[in-house]
Amino acid sequence: MAVTVLVPTALQQFTNNQATIECSGNNIFELFESLEKNCPGIKARLCDEKGQPRRFLNLYVNSEDIRFLEGIATQLKDGDEVSIVPAVAGG
Repeated sequence: MAVTVLVPTALQQFTNNQATIECSGNNIFELFESLEKNCPGIKARLCDEKGQPRRFLNLYVNSEDIRFLEGIATQLKDGDEVSIVPAVAGG
């Protein structure tokens, strides 16, 4: 099963400067594990010490925010697209 992950510029240092990467996983948690296996060091940037997505990151599966789905238990299927979007703040 292949899931396309859209990687923001700030994290592309872990993906050999690739903006997209193919990974696998039945859910977001497993996808994080697959990403770490393929791109060592990236998981620490994505997850806090409890394994939850960091507060300043927004994760979308096919344009749906995982906070409104099942969080890291959100199921994935072949062909899904997961976007990692850093939160932007300003005033």
